[in-house]
Amino acid sequence: MAIGKNKRLTKSKKGSRKKAVDPFTKKEWYKLIAPSIFAVKDCGKTLITKTQGTKIASDYLKGRVFEMSLADLNKNEALAYRKVKLCIEDVQGYNCLLNFHGMDMTRDKLCSLIRKKQSIIEGNVDCRTTDGYIVRLFCIAFTRPQDNQIKATCYAKSAQIRAIRAKMTTFMTELGTKGDLKALVKELISAPIGDTIARQASSIFPIKDCYIRKVKVLKKPKFDVTELMEWHNADETPVGDVGKPVEAPKEEQLAGSGGRL
Repeated sequence: MAIGKNKRLTKSKKGSRKKAVDPFTKKEWYKLIAPSIFAVKDCGKTLITKTQGTKIASDYLKGRVFEMSLADLNKNEALAYRKVKLCIEDVQGYNCLLNFHGMDMTRDKLCSLIRKKQSIIEGNVDCRTTDGYIVRLFCIAFTRPQDNQIKATCYAKSAQIRAIRAKMTTFMTELGTKGDLKALVKELISAPIGDTIARQASSIFPIKDCYIRKVKVLKKPKFDVTELMEWHNADETPVGDVGKPVEAPKEEQLAGSGGRL
């Protein structure tokens, strides 16, 4: 026997096997609550090991990122090509409050847009929202043939591509810096931003299929519960005393005057 080795000290007794414990008995489910800007609030569940000693479950949940389809969140199948990333910011009881973390397009949608005999124009810009988030926006567009064009190809010149990219970045910078992140996400979800960019760039070269391809949240401000609760409280506009509707006075007409006094 080699020096320093004690035989069978490390081994347990013969025949005694460790009982196989189902790991799921130590886990618990938490509900995911999406921000109020989406139609569906209760958007899923997540699993975590129960709190044991210093290992607190809520600490391990914070920072988890979930990728969901916008079609499921807004109950609109037309938006199935959009993917939204939501991040757990706070845990209240068994509810995980989510916040916007990013947006993307599905691969099949992106591949369906790319074709031969046309130019791809891409641009990206970093912008700071009014509430302190630094967001990177990516835009994509494709050239299209002009009306009554006979030529098969519709390639844009490099100068035209640069000019269209400049229009894209200018528009995206204005979009990102004019309001807070909540207002930006609302516009990205509902407003036809791509159509607006396509209209602005049509004077340089006709383009089609213009989309905000991707949104990344690069930097977040210091965590604030009140700001997070603004995301989760329903957008209710307080209605004051608006008074009663007033009926327009009826015009008096003289008989036999043809409606003229």
